[in-house]
Amino acid sequence: MATNEVKVLGSWPSPFAMRPRIALNLKSLTYEYIEEKLWEGKSELLLQSNPVYKKIPVLIHGNNKPICESLIIVQYIDEAWSSGPSILPSDPCERAVARFWAAYLDDKWFPAVKSIGVAKGEEAKKAAIAQVEEGLALMEEAYDKCSKGKGYFGGDEVGYLDIAFGSFLGWLRVTEKFNAMKLLDEGKTPGLVKWADRFCSHAAVKDVMPDTDKLAEFGKFVIAKIRAAGAAAEMH
Repeated sequence: MATNEVKVLGSWPSPFAMRPRIALNLKSLTYEYIEEKLWEGKSELLLQSNPVYKKIPVLIHGNNKPICESLIIVQYIDEAWSSGPSILPSDPCERAVARFWAAYLDDKWFPAVKSIGVAKGEEAKKAAIAQVEEGLALMEEAYDKCSKGKGYFGGDEVGYLDIAFGSFLGWLRVTEKFNAMKLLDEGKTPGLVKWADRFCSHAAVKDVMPDTDKLAEFGKFVIAKIRAAGAAAEMH
């Protein structure tokens, strides 16, 4: 397949932009990656490709057909290309379970991770950490059930829920670094600890997983901007 047939608009710190890239790598597809420097402004291509949300990631396939929203893109890739391993489970019930947990991670768990960094006061921070730890305990149970004793949520190979959850590991590590704590803990979530190492070293993942120190520097920049905006709002 020619590179220009598939393009991905993304931004390196974004866990959501990682998802289509991992899916394309799993399918052994060649694609052109276009880096969006969102902190400098949004490109005309991004605004044209995703006029509703104006967000990354966007997958452009063929004659400028844009597909938006990271998990929708992953599902599209799985359905559009039969080459390589299946990403979504073939069993309808297992597929529904994978989608359920992916939605939980996006809607509840990752917002709690983000809130640790910008929490106002120790009580708010403790509450956010407790929510993250509760979510990790739930995901440890889900991993045990979904993996059926194999290496990934998807079984023998990285699957839909692996991509959904694994894309957040970089920011989870940054959160641990900033707060001098372990959230993925061998004592509490032994299955996830081993899974995380396995996922990050996978051939489809390792080249798109951001370096923790580089991500931490970007995280400091983002937190400073959020706090500055909050302080400015309180002055009015």
